[in-house]
Amino acid sequence: MKRNLHAGKSLNGGLSLNILTEDELNEIHLGTLELLDTTGIYIEDEAALDTFEEGGARVARETRIVRIPPYLVEEAIRSAPSKVILAGRDPRHDLVLESNRVHFTNFSEGVKVNDLYTGENRTPHKQDLVDTARIIDYLDEVDFCEKALGAHEIDQAVVPLHNAEAYLTNTTKHCAFGPGNGRLLEKILEMAAAIVGGVKKFRQRPIVSFTTCPVSPLKLITDCCDIIMTAARNNVVCNILSMAMSGATAPVTLAGTLVTHNAEILSGITLSQLTRKGAPVIYGSSTTAMDLKMALASVGTPECALISGAVARLARYYALPSYVAGG
Repeated sequence: MKRNLHAGKSLNGGLSLNILTEDELNEIHLGTLELLDTTGIYIEDEAALDTFEEGGARVARETRIVRIPPYLVEEAIRSAPSKVILAGRDPRHDLVLESNRVHFTNFSEGVKVNDLYTGENRTPHKQDLVDTARIIDYLDEVDFCEKALGAHEIDQAVVPLHNAEAYLTNTTKHCAFGPGNGRLLEKILEMAAAIVGGVKKFRQRPIVSFTTCPVSPLKLITDCCDIIMTAARNNVVCNILSMAMSGATAPVTLAGTLVTHNAEILSGITLSQLTRKGAPVIYGSSTTAMDLKMALASVGTPECALISGAVARLARYYALPSYVAGG
């Protein structure tokens, strides 16, 4: 089981960049609670609306706006586990996500691939997923395996199943997927259970986790709600990952973007904990700023690095494991 080095902790070794002070973190937290309590968040899914309403949130059925009282959000933060284990098919690759430990993964999802033999820049096929899974499995520097590509030649209604089959059978590391919806998530769980030798063994060592994204600004669509709730019911890790963009789907200021981002993630975590208290979650981010000249998401920029550092600090403030896109 791998317990990688700490970052940003009061130790003799390691590197930290503390973007926000404790007072600034508290201000962002209080601003987020006010946003969720007054403006609220749009919830598309009926079952999720029921769950929020039964849990104590104020639900406006005609507009699908859910206003979440602060105590409900803070209860959800407290009940979400501070430590998460990502099990690999080979126990050597088990990862412990806990206070400040830093691990690395590849990013998802490339929409084009350069063919190794022809040099052609083309859409990826399922065989490309197999090849990338084997490469990721070989690289010691990559701690767990995200779906690097998607199988574009497959019927997109069921492509998450093919993506999962390609990766789960070609790496001994933990795998993370966007499952598409809750029904396909459960099918992927069946595949993973078959690989490890049954449902009981899978529950002891879940070799797969899932990712879903709110739609910025402040919206949890049906598939997102379905994935969060299905993952919670099955007690598997769900990475709730915002992709807000400063100047586009979030305020142009970094502070305003962080509040929007935080509200999206915390609303998803609240839904998870209302579904099953103690369900494992990851505080996720691929949030960045929009390039106002090109109207594209900017990566590798100072703004992206600042947001990523601030988001990691927010997750630590909440004592939650985090997934943060590289700057």
